Amino acid sequence: MGGSGNPRASGMRRLETGLLLRAYSAGLFPMADTREADDVFWVEPRRRGIVPLDGFHLSRSLAKVLKQDRFAHSRDLAFDAVIRSCAQNVPGRQQSWINATVVDAYSRLHAEGHAHSIETWDAEGQLVGGLYGVRIGAAFFGESMFSRATDASKAALAHLVARLRFGNFRLLDTQFLTAHLASFGGREVKRARYLGILDDAISLHASWTAFDEGRPQPAPFAPPSGREEGGAAAGVAGAAPAGLAPTGLVLPRLDAEGTGGPSGKRIVQLLSQTS
Repeated sequence: MGGSGNPRASGMRRLETGLLLRAYSAGLFPMADTREADDVFWVEPRRRGIVPLDGFHLSRSLAKVLKQDRFAHSRDLAFDAVIRSCAQNVPGRQQSWINATVVDAYSRLHAEGHAHSIETWDAEGQLVGGLYGVRIGAAFFGESMFSRATDASKAALAHLVARLRFGNFRLLDTQFLTAHLASFGGREVKRARYLGILDDAISLHASWTAFDEGRPQPAPFAPPSGREEGGAAAGVAGAAPAGLAPTGLVLPRLDAEGTGGPSGKRIVQLLSQTS
């Protein structure tokens, strides 16, 4: 990436992916003060938010939405668009901790196979929700989510939990506990307890793709040529929030077979099973 979106070109320190993975394995993660900040700082909460995979609460209303297949589901299809959408201004959150350094680092983690995204698409094939995070062993560290349609991010979270359960993951780390996450069964654990759970999880093997039942997905979307100067992170570092919005991003086919993603009905079926 070039221009103002390139951490090296703008004088910002570049986060190396190896350092990031070691930090996650030790219970730390990076954040920026603001979207425009040049650097990041490391965080290690005294109380850590987690969503127990065997204790996920699927509400009746969300189960109904999923069964109606209002959304098409995919994974790793539009990582770039998801992380930049998570960095956008939204009502009630006028600032983001996702800056150009974060976008650059996690995009490289994704290219190396360590960071993943979940996407939800509406009936017109528009990207309306999603989340991204980092995977190490049988641990998944959820970073951020976004929504442009009612229940779109909730559907993405349900898809994620179903995928993690099917793939024998042991930990879904949410960093902090919010009221929203608590409504899904999220809870806090003290640092010492979290580190024990973390050590166990990262030492085990889990499968991110087992949930796909061998159905191939389309190739991941590439950023449209000329969408913005400076590459994928330019809008994050710049002053125009509109530069973050993914444009021209439409799901090629909406049916579950076409996207390779699970149907909403299958997500509900798995989440309704007792472990």
